[in-house]
Amino acid sequence: MTIIIADIMSTRVVTVEMDDRLSVAKEIFDQANFHHLLVVDERKLEGVLSERDLLRAISPNLGSSAETVKDLETLQKRVHQVMTRNPVTIASHINLDTATRILLEHNIGCLPVLEQGELVGIVTWKDLLRAYSEHRAIEDSEC
Repeated sequence: MTIIIADIMSTRVVTVEMDDRLSVAKEIFDQANFHHLLVVDERKLEGVLSERDLLRAISPNLGSSAETVKDLETLQKRVHQVMTRNPVTIASHINLDTATRILLEHNIGCLPVLEQGELVGIVTWKDLLRAYSEHRAIEDSEC
């Protein structure tokens, strides 16, 4: 049985706009259980903002007793100043092995899924690992 990206991708994609402030992205990451935001401009995918990208861009003193006005100002940067541009993408009909190779070759944590240039989902390394694990469990039970 071949597993394809359409079988495992998340179709509920959270996006931010290029000119949104990092404070918006931080709030989303603080409330959500995921680590990648897709950055769009007029519904067209322009980049990816990972939680790691955000943490590198903002002051580590935020929320601490050492926080200063300058630390707070780091939240005023725009998403486009920090995001990864021209993200590597994948189509929904691609198989799991190919997607895994792409993630490893590019040392990235997610792949936005596009169909005819339209954003339809996202797949992360955790999705791939979960699919491999579940597929393996099925194969083992069939033996």
